[in-house]
Amino acid sequence: MPPFLVRTIWLASAAVTLLLLSQPLGTDVQLEMSLGAIAVMILLWLFAKGRTGRLTFLAIGSLVVLRYIYWRLSSTLPPIGDLPGFTAGVILIAAELYCFYILAVSLVINADPLRRPPPPQDADDDLPTVDIFVPTYNEDRHILATTLAAAKSLDYPAHKFTVWLLDDGGTDQKCADGDPHKAEEARARRKVLQALCADLGVSYLTRRRNLHAKAGNLNNGLQNSISEIVVVLDADHVPFRSFLRDTIGHFGMDPKLFLVQTPHAFLNPDPIERNLKTFERMPSENEMFYAVGQCGLDKWNGSFFCGSAALLRRSALDEAGGFSGITITEDCETAFELHSRGWTSLYVDKPLIAGLQPETLSAFIGQRSRWCQGMLQIMLLKNPLFKSGLKPIQRLCYLSSMTFWFFPLPRLIFMAAPLLYIFFDMKIVVANVDEAIAYTATYIVVNLMMQNYLYGRVRWPFVSELYEYVQGLFLIKATAAVILSPRKPTFNVTAKNVSLDHDQLSPLALPYFIVFAVLFLAQAFATYRYSFEPGVTNLMLVVGLWNLFNLITAGAALGVATERRQTETAPSLPVDRPAVLNLNGTTIDVTVERISSARCRIRMDAVVPIRRSDDGSVGTLAAIHQGHVPLLSHARTIPVRVAGITAAGEESICDLVFETLTPGSYLALADIMYGDAGAMVRFQQRRRTHKDILSGTGQFIGWGLYGPIRALACLMTGTAQRPVEEDAPKAAAGARRRAADPDTQPASRPAAAAPPAEGSPSWLQLMVETENAQDEAERGRRTSDRMVAAPTGLRS
Repeated sequence: MPPFLVRTIWLASAAVTLLLLSQPLGTDVQLEMSLGAIAVMILLWLFAKGRTGRLTFLAIGSLVVLRYIYWRLSSTLPPIGDLPGFTAGVILIAAELYCFYILAVSLVINADPLRRPPPPQDADDDLPTVDIFVPTYNEDRHILATTLAAAKSLDYPAHKFTVWLLDDGGTDQKCADGDPHKAEEARARRKVLQALCADLGVSYLTRRRNLHAKAGNLNNGLQNSISEIVVVLDADHVPFRSFLRDTIGHFGMDPKLFLVQTPHAFLNPDPIERNLKTFERMPSENEMFYAVGQCGLDKWNGSFFCGSAALLRRSALDEAGGFSGITITEDCETAFELHSRGWTSLYVDKPLIAGLQPETLSAFIGQRSRWCQGMLQIMLLKNPLFKSGLKPIQRLCYLSSMTFWFFPLPRLIFMAAPLLYIFFDMKIVVANVDEAIAYTATYIVVNLMMQNYLYGRVRWPFVSELYEYVQGLFLIKATAAVILSPRKPTFNVTAKNVSLDHDQLSPLALPYFIVFAVLFLAQAFATYRYSFEPGVTNLMLVVGLWNLFNLITAGAALGVATERRQTETAPSLPVDRPAVLNLNGTTIDVTVERISSARCRIRMDAVVPIRRSDDGSVGTLAAIHQGHVPLLSHARTIPVRVAGITAAGEESICDLVFETLTPGSYLALADIMYGDAGAMVRFQQRRRTHKDILSGTGQFIGWGLYGPIRALACLMTGTAQRPVEEDAPKAAAGARRRAADPDTQPASRPAAAAPPAEGSPSWLQLMVETENAQDEAERGRRTSDRMVAAPTGLRS
C-alpha cells in the first residue's frame, strides 16, 4: 500500500475515533464503558501475547485516557467568574496535560521497543583501532586504578587499543593555583597518577587549563590521539572484559553509525534504594530508561550518548568539531548535533560496565540537578522543534527526553491542589463523586495498568512518583534557574568518597519534614470537616483520599531522607569465577562467589593439605588467565589475608581481605571481578521480577507508614549530621581496615567470621576447626539417622 494512502487511512481513523470520544454520555454509561475496557485489558494481558496483543492493550487504554482528558477540558473547569478557582483549575489541567503528553509520547516511543541481535565478530586483523578515554577530576587513585586496569584487560588485540587517563585534576592551571595548598595537591595528584599510568601501561594526559569541563577534557584527548573509535568511560565506570567484543562489530555494518551506547549498571544502591532497603530485590530507577526507554529510542534512531559506556566514531566527532560543550550535558548535546547531521546511533541492551552511584541524598540531588539543567539548556538553546536535519520522530524523541525534566512543576501542583479545597473551600474541579469515580478513578486504574504492563519488570508501582517527589522539592529551583538564564548553569562534579558510618538525617531533610507536616495537618482537617462539619459533601472524601496519597508519598520520602549507614565499604558483585589461592606454598583451586575491591568470599573443598603447625593466614589470589593479558613487571596476583572460614557441607566458605594492592593486583582484580559480563546480567535479572499493582500499592503504603517513624526516631536521637568526606588514601585504607561483610549475601549462606586480630588462629587452626565442625555435623547426622531407623527395625 502506498505510504500516502496509509497516512490517509490513519488520519481518517483518528478523526473518527476522536469524534466518537467527544460524544456526550451519562455518568453510568461512562462507568460501564470504562469498566468494560478494564476487563478487556485484563483479558488481553492474560491471554494475548505478542505484538498485536500488546498494541491492542495499549490502544484500548489510550481510549479511556483520551475520554478522561476530553471530560476534564470540556466539563470540569470552574466558571471564569470565580477567578481564583478558575486560575487554579487551569493550572491543574495544565499539569494533567503535561502528564498526558509524557504518557502519549512514551507510548509512541516504547510501544514496540527494538531488540538487536549481537554484532558480528570480526577477525582481529579487521578490527578498528580504539582509544579508551577515562576522564577524571577528583576521583581517588583506588577508583582510577580499578577502572584503568579493567580497561587495559579488555578482550581486544593489544596493539589495537590505547587507554588514556585524561586528568583534569592535575592541569597546569591547578598546579599553579594561587592557593599553595591546592597547588601542592594538584602537583602531588599529577605525580601519583603519572606513576600509576606508567605501572599499568596507560597513557597519562592533562592540559593547560580547565576549559569547558568534561567536554574540553575529552576534546583534548581527541587532539592527542588518532584511533578510529573512541570509547568514553567515567572514572568510576569499570568495563567488563567483553566490552569491545560485544559492541564494536556494529560499526562495520553501518558507515554512518556514530554511536554505540550501552547501559549504565551499578554495584551500589542510590540513596533511595539504600534507605528503603530495596537494592537486592527491586529494579534500579535507571533500568526503566536503559531496558525500555533506550530500546524504544533506538527503534527511531533516537538513542543518545549518555556520557559513559559508549563508543563513538572519530570521523563523526571531527565533523561536528568534537564533543559539544555549550551546555553542561555534553553527552546528549553531542548526539543531538550528530543526529542532525545525518549520522545514526545504536543501543546495545547488555550491561557491560559496573559503575558507582552517589552515596548520599545531597550528592544524588546534585547529580540530578545537573542532568535537569543540562537537558533544559539543550531544549532552550537548541530546540529540537527547529533543529534542521532531524526527522519528525527524532524531534519527538529528543523533546520527550528534555521536557521530562519539567516534572517538578506538575508534581508539586498535584501536592498543593487538594490543600486549596481542604483549607479554603476552593473548588478547582467541577465534578461530583459519581463523575470522579466514572472518569477519574477509572483513568487512574487504566494509567497504572498501562505503566505496569510496559514497565512492570523494571519499574514497580508508584516508584516513579516517589523518585519525582524526592527530586522535585529541590529541582524546582534548578528548573527555574535555567529557564531564567539558560547559559548560566555550570558543570559540577558529583561528590565522591563520601562515607556514612551511622544512620543520620540528610542535611536536606527539612523540606521533607515541612511538607509532611502540612499534608498531615490537611489530612486531619479534612477528616474533621467530613465527620463533623455540616454541609460538607462526599467530595471532601475524594479530595481527602487524594491528599492521603500525597501524605503517603511524603512519608516514604521521609524514609529516604533518613539515611542508613553504608554496610559495604566497597560495593561487591556475585561473580562465581574460578581462581587460584596460594597459601603457605600450597595452590588451591577455588571459586570466587562474591568480590569487591576490598575483599572477597571464596568456596573451596573442605579438606586442604596442611604441612606445618606455623602456617600463616596470608597468601595470594589470582585469576585463571584467559586470552590477552597485559605485560607487566608486577605479579598479577592479589595479596590476601584469611578473615574467616565456615563449613558449608562438603565445602568451606572462606572470607579473604585484600592487603595493599599493587598495579598487578588491580589487573588480577579486573580478571576476577570484571572478567564475565554475565555476572552483572544475572544480578539485574534476579531483581527484575514483575510487581503487580496490588502488591506494589501495599509496599508503597508500607514505606509511607514506616518512613515518618524512622525519621522522627532519628530526629529525636539527634543524629542529623553531615557525612564525612575521606581523602583517597584514608578511604582506601579504611575500606581495607573496616572490611565490613556485605549485607547482600543470601540468607542461606553462613556469616563470615570477623577478621582475625593479633594472636588469632593460624591457617592450620582454622582448617582444623573447620574439619572438626564437619565431623561433628556428620556424627550428628549419623546419630539422627540411627534414631530414625531404630523404630523402623523394631516394627519389622
